[in-house]
Amino acid sequence: MPDVLNTEHPYDRLTPDTVLDAMEVAGCQPTGSVLALNSYENRVYQIGDEAAGFLVAKFYRPGRWSDAQIHEEHDFARTLAELEIPVVAPITDARGESLLCHAGFRFALFPRRGGRAPELDDPDTQYRLGQFIGRLHAVGAARAFRERPTLTPTHFGHASVDYLLAHDAVPREYVGQYHDLANELMAVVDAQFAATPCRAIRLHGDLHAGNVLWTDHGAHLVDLDDSRMGPAVQDIWLLLSGERADMQRQLGEILAGYEEFFEFDRRELALVEPLRTLRLLHYAAWLARRWIDPAFPQAFPWFGTLNYWEEQILTLREQRLRLQEPPLRAA
Repeated sequence: MPDVLNTEHPYDRLTPDTVLDAMEVAGCQPTGSVLALNSYENRVYQIGDEAAGFLVAKFYRPGRWSDAQIHEEHDFARTLAELEIPVVAPITDARGESLLCHAGFRFALFPRRGGRAPELDDPDTQYRLGQFIGRLHAVGAARAFRERPTLTPTHFGHASVDYLLAHDAVPREYVGQYHDLANELMAVVDAQFAATPCRAIRLHGDLHAGNVLWTDHGAHLVDLDDSRMGPAVQDIWLLLSGERADMQRQLGEILAGYEEFFEFDRRELALVEPLRTLRLLHYAAWLARRWIDPAFPQAFPWFGTLNYWEEQILTLREQRLRLQEPPLRAA
């Protein structure tokens, strides 16, 4: 992995003073309270404000998304919120603008929404989450993104493997095993995507439990940063866990709520394990691509070690077996 100790990163310039100055540029009245929230892809802060109490400011990673792609994220979130689908949408200024800029950083402000982690083993919670996702997808299917990408095996899988190998992220001891295993998995993933009819719609894109804030009145879905086109099942499978029978029961409850608002094509269930494979490969490449950001070596010190890659290869071997299993069925 590259030496990050003497490498300047753009986020090095994002000091607390810069964050507070950005709030003033946005017309806020910051109290001086700045709390960094758990985010690595972007930088996200809870900001004290004299009028609003607290706001959340997201400073977008330089070079990741274009302005047009961020505007599509914001427009999608606002459309959902206007239809009372519980997505936390960005705040617009007097000009109707939600993407702001200060000191070379693009940022957006959001209302702070509290909540707790959802009880994903509770059937009622699963059912209600299904309702939320079904409503989201009914809107997402109404039209397509024009600027944001589509979730594909090429981008999430092949490009990830190529990057890891081309940039010497895999230790020499494991290069051969990783190369052969990853390419074997991708051959299966490619075949299963090609054999599975599915419609690409606008998605949340990263709908795991950490992006759901639960309250007594229901959920808030947060962080549309990974929103893109893709199969509907992408916003469902990340909420499944446990043994196969457990996942099928959870899936049954989610789809019962989902299909009150949008039809789910059960043929897409054949993509659950291919999508899991893509996420495994993409996550390792994401860490490698972001290693120049000093926050990553601090947060993920185990990445790049021999133990990490030994465990990664074992995980991919287990995933090879999962790819051979029949698709999940809703219980």
